[in-house]
Amino acid sequence: MSLPATVPAPHRTPLRRLSQGSLLRLSRSTAYPDVPHGLGFIEPALAELRDEVETLQGNLEGLRNLDDALGTFNESFASWLYVMNMNALTTDWPQAPTDASFQLAARRAEEDARAAAEALRRAQMPPPPPPPSAPDTSVMDKTTFTDAESDPNVTMATTVGTSAGGASKSISKKKGKPKLSNKEKKDRAMEVERMVSSLPLEFRGSDPALRRHIEMVIEGFFDREGRGVPIMEFVKPPDLNQARVNKCLIALVNRKIVRKDNSSGTVLYHWHGLPG
Repeated sequence: MSLPATVPAPHRTPLRRLSQGSLLRLSRSTAYPDVPHGLGFIEPALAELRDEVETLQGNLEGLRNLDDALGTFNESFASWLYVMNMNALTTDWPQAPTDASFQLAARRAEEDARAAAEALRRAQMPPPPPPPSAPDTSVMDKTTFTDAESDPNVTMATTVGTSAGGASKSISKKKGKPKLSNKEKKDRAMEVERMVSSLPLEFRGSDPALRRHIEMVIEGFFDREGRGVPIMEFVKPPDLNQARVNKCLIALVNRKIVRKDNSSGTVLYHWHGLPG
């Protein structure tokens, strides 16, 4: 006869003993005779709990008000975006750029690039030889002495004629630019590039025409080194007009590369170079 299999009893968590800080033990404790009787000792804890719950309720109401405000803003902002979208779809904008505007801008950029390349090519070309000098009229006007030099009438006529001829035949010669060697041209180009690099962005390449003009003004100072230069000596119409020259000179004066002087009654610009 077989014995029945024994079923193991399930594990049970033992009952927890009464903790030292339980409410029941605390209420029955006689260690502190002046404590409130019965459940009166939990009144301060409940009062503090009530204050915290009221604070929590106030915070939750603030969050709800914030949610309402955000909802109102979202609805208003969405309505404004919708109206702007409808306005863009139903309104004609005659001043908006068209395909022709972009083509014109591209063509102008190509023209400016060609003009800059042409100016660079002209700057690299050797200067033209100076024109042949005219014969010295002072030698031609001199009157040779003749046998009649003792006659005072002849002498006076000769002197008057010579003075009149000299006044009518006086020719002013324009001094040409000094011819530069290849090394001097290279050094000058590097110096011009260094000066232009210290100027604002619009002079450094965002506008090729303006960069070409500022280089022409700086080279004009190099050609007239050692003296003050009036603004009209830089003007070379139609490429370099007076307004562009004035703009370039203002940039150079602000950078303290050029000093403006009007103490003599005439506005002159003196070259100083980059400040050290």
